[in-house]
Amino acid sequence: MKDHMEPRPVDEPGSSAVSGPSEGTSATVPVRTGRLAAISRRLLRPIPGARDRLRFEMPPETESEEGTKVFRPEDDHGFGAPGPRMSSQHPVYVGFMGTAGVGIALAVFYIASNTTQLILWIVAALFIALGLDPVVRWLESRKVPRPAGILISVSALVLAVAGFFATLIPTIVEQVSEIVRQAPEWIRGFLDSDFFRNADSQFGVRDRITTELDKFVKDPEAMGGIFGGVVGFGSTVANGLFGSLIVLVLSLYFLAALPSMKKWAYRLAPRSRRPRVEALSEAITDSVGNYVIGQVCVALLNAIFAFILMTILGIPFSVLLAFVVALLAFIPLVGGMIAAVVVILVALTAGWQTAVVYAIAYFAYLQFEAYFISPRIMQRAVAVPGAVAVISVIAGGSLLGVLGALIAIPTAAAIMLLMKEVFIVRQDRH
Repeated sequence: MKDHMEPRPVDEPGSSAVSGPSEGTSATVPVRTGRLAAISRRLLRPIPGARDRLRFEMPPETESEEGTKVFRPEDDHGFGAPGPRMSSQHPVYVGFMGTAGVGIALAVFYIASNTTQLILWIVAALFIALGLDPVVRWLESRKVPRPAGILISVSALVLAVAGFFATLIPTIVEQVSEIVRQAPEWIRGFLDSDFFRNADSQFGVRDRITTELDKFVKDPEAMGGIFGGVVGFGSTVANGLFGSLIVLVLSLYFLAALPSMKKWAYRLAPRSRRPRVEALSEAITDSVGNYVIGQVCVALLNAIFAFILMTILGIPFSVLLAFVVALLAFIPLVGGMIAAVVVILVALTAGWQTAVVYAIAYFAYLQFEAYFISPRIMQRAVAVPGAVAVISVIAGGSLLGVLGALIAIPTAAAIMLLMKEVFIVRQDRH
């Protein structure tokens, strides 16, 4: 009776019609998930006999109760415990270290003098890596992994440069072709001018030019010089492309290994001074990165304003001149003035009124940039006095050319920071 009196379970709407297939489907889903998990575990399982790649790592830091480095038996990798240091006053120690120091100095000088191009590439790559590091860290703060942040930042840089040149090169080719096409008319107009006719009647300029051209064509050394110049230009272009590739690859490596490089550098400092060295180094690298990003923004704004102004005034070769303005704007303090002079000289071909209007508008923009744009963009970058900045830019340009002028102000800021925090503090204690 009880069995007959128990209430029967009420089926949910639509459950009686699809109970069989739904149960089969729900049962197959865990089975498929389990198979996929098993396959993924097998793929991730190391190959039998394979070992991890050997990596050179810093030894772990161990301290005693007094805070000094101690040797533990478990740290022994077959090399034994370090013995006592030789006295620095020992004659053998003094003579050996002095000789080794002189030899190392001569070796470093020889290597540096014979690998100047490589050193320049390394400096340029490190400068680019320090400039992109704030972007990568900003992406890391947005939960983007560092490898993905490096790939995004470098890809954006490469695409921006490639897009810029892809837009610029056709315009330059078109404008150069226009110059070549109009050159015969300019020469013909000059030969038909009254000035040339009077000079030819008095000094025989036409006959003199014809004679010199015949000598030049018949001279094998002159023709060889032209051929050598063409070959030299081609080799220069090839070296430039190869150098750009090397700098890009080194920038990737430096950007990926920058945290490890910093840790290695900090471990080279004495333990008691390591926190101070780390703080100073972080301040220097942060200032360099902020300076690079800020200078890029300032140069782009400068070039955009110059291009818009040249387009409105009808100054020829505006795209090419905007590219020149962008490059010169990377040189602090004097780059804007040099760019202004170059564009004004070209603007004179369109009339002195055009040149005057451009000069007034561009110099007004330089003042606006100096007092309103640069202070806001460079507020987290370096702060260097004007006289020191000018001297450092001139010295850097004399030593390393354009690259030296670019890194002159960050280098001067780093030296001033070290003098302020290390040398002056030490002098105040005495």
